Amino acid sequence: MVEQYQMKEIIIDHHFIGEESITADFTYNKQDYSVTFHKSDLEVLNMWVLKEGTSLPANLSDELIHALREEVQQRM
Repeated sequence: MVEQYQMKEIIIDHHFIGEESITADFTYNKQDYSVTFHKSDLEVLNMWVLKEGTSLPANLSDELIHALREEVQQRM
């Protein structure tokens, strides 16, 4: 089971790389993250851990990504 995460916001971008995308910003294990999905199929475009004003590639579990997809889909 995925440890609890706290969704901060979900942003729909109509102009990201010529396609619609959805970015989910959330806190997990006391770290801030941002994951961007293709809006059409919710496949991951990128994942970032946000730390001290910078963003670094994140390594998130498939289970957490699945939970995020489900929440994004429910909110759409």
